[in-house]
Amino acid sequence: MIEWVWPQLLALAPAPLLVRWLAPALSHSQAALWVPDLAAFSLKGQEGLSRGRRRPRWLLFILWLAWLGLVAAAARPQWTGEPVSLPSTGRDLMLAVDISGSMGTEDMQLQDQFVDRLAVVKQVVTDFIGQRQGDRVGLILFGANAYLQAPLTFDLATVNQLLQEAPVGIAGGKTAIGDAIGLAVKRLREHTAGERVLILLTDGANNAGEVPPIKAAELAGADQVRIHTIGVGADEMRLPGIFGALGSRLVNPSAELDEETLTAIAAATGGRYFRARNTQQLLEIYDIIDALEPIEQDPETYRPVAALHHWPLAGAWLLICLLVFLRWRGLGDA
Repeated sequence: MIEWVWPQLLALAPAPLLVRWLAPALSHSQAALWVPDLAAFSLKGQEGLSRGRRRPRWLLFILWLAWLGLVAAAARPQWTGEPVSLPSTGRDLMLAVDISGSMGTEDMQLQDQFVDRLAVVKQVVTDFIGQRQGDRVGLILFGANAYLQAPLTFDLATVNQLLQEAPVGIAGGKTAIGDAIGLAVKRLREHTAGERVLILLTDGANNAGEVPPIKAAELAGADQVRIHTIGVGADEMRLPGIFGALGSRLVNPSAELDEETLTAIAAATGGRYFRARNTQQLLEIYDIIDALEPIEQDPETYRPVAALHHWPLAGAWLLICLLVFLRWRGLGDA
């Protein structure tokens, strides 16, 4: 249906009639010419008087329509459509991503090339975030300290951009898993409705921060925050020796990964622990997490709105152009 943003302006429609009615009549004094006989002037006088008094009705009608079009445009008409339902289910997901110095280890493959762990995480999490339409997603980055990069929001593009812009080691070289969990619980606590989930990804052990990871997990469990933990990093990595490939040796780049603590964190909150040794496993893990039961949210609706003011404005402009053309052709003086 059609609605008006400023309907009070429609009261200006009869303004020209009121001005014409209230404005005082103008009197013009003219010089008189005394002549003995009016016969020579009678015909011309009547013709001039007739032209002066007669105003084309169609001219007044066009002027009136142009004025109404301007008033209607100023009142800003708009078409309001039928209510459209928005998705009423979704998740509250907080992502906590380790960006400590060890995430720069190049032991994972992406497109047949060895890249650092954080690059693989960014690639996989980007696809994961892109499928979260209807979900609220937040982002925490942690190293020696934990920082909230994005609160829970429907703006998935911004969350993804903030993750892509995060460099390795900017939050410190160590790993504060407990502080990251505590910060996530604090932010998720603000949303009391429905299920709250934290996905924590790290490649090391807690060696910084103020809150022990198990204690933070207990607090999360008390607030009904479910934590899924992911340990990322390969089990084997070949390092070149002094003489290149001849003296190379195998090492375990994930030797510092504390799987026991990550498993305990997940178990204490009703979540699961996942191990991602390569890109494919990390993809499969996020597919599993994607199957989490969605939470019920308050249904929301919106009504599409389309502006219509340009139509009466265009009509008034065309009528004004028509009047100018008629005056130019001399038709408006008839």
